[in-house]
Amino acid sequence: EKTVVLLNPGVGDKLQLSNTDNMLASQTQAESSADSKVAVSWSVCEGSEHDQGYRLKLTHAHDVSQFTWHSKGDYFATVMPDGQTRSVLIHQLSRRRSQNPFSKSKGSVQCVRFHPLRPFLFVATQRYVRVYNLLKQELSKKLQANCKWVSSMAVHAEGDNVILGSYDSKMSWFDLDLSTKPYQTMKHHKKAIRQVCYHKKYPLFASASDDCSLIVCHGRVYNDMLQNPLIVPVKVLRGHKAEKGVGILDCVFHPSQPWIFSAGADTTIRLYT
Repeated sequence: EKTVVLLNPGVGDKLQLSNTDNMLASQTQAESSADSKVAVSWSVCEGSEHDQGYRLKLTHAHDVSQFTWHSKGDYFATVMPDGQTRSVLIHQLSRRRSQNPFSKSKGSVQCVRFHPLRPFLFVATQRYVRVYNLLKQELSKKLQANCKWVSSMAVHAEGDNVILGSYDSKMSWFDLDLSTKPYQTMKHHKKAIRQVCYHKKYPLFASASDDCSLIVCHGRVYNDMLQNPLIVPVKVLRGHKAEKGVGILDCVFHPSQPWIFSAGADTTIRLYT
């Protein structure tokens, strides 16, 4: 709904878990919010909620549809589709403050992603992806999605390539050094694509669709600027069943193994190895 909850999940190294709690406890709210127009309240979870792993709660003005971390872990962004000029907010964990990077509404925002290495923010609306330079606070590029309705977006670990999934079952690969139009458009699915993702270490990317198929492709990016990316479909994975016309909702690669997890409308999460 309108809240974003930060959890300490209680898994992994005990020292790391206690360090996480100590770090969060030592941080204090920024005395005066730099952006008074941002209606986000930060609150510390206590009592039974704290025992369940809840640590911080951010209450927004509208329903939140997406959340994404910056690679360094201090910043994260949230998307409120009904927020108009405040549909994208950036939050800083160490100072517990929220800011609105945009003063004007750019259309219905579908999803946002941070650039993994440089201070860029990718904002996908229904038909375009705007790339903003957060340091200079200016528009750097505008990508033409070549589809009717963008559903999802993933940024390559090196940051120069982007894939977009769309509800009209197309997937577009952009080479940012090459053009603002798609380098390649793939129509492997028969129904809407709900999610796309890159693997962090292997040259793989995947798309999940309402046709209950999860398609893994080989996508190699070369260091040589003159050599274009190589894209080859590798595997079609099936296993989910459609519920009310909706198939696979989300997919994500394992951080180090060539494995992929998928979440379906049939209430199951599946792991393919």
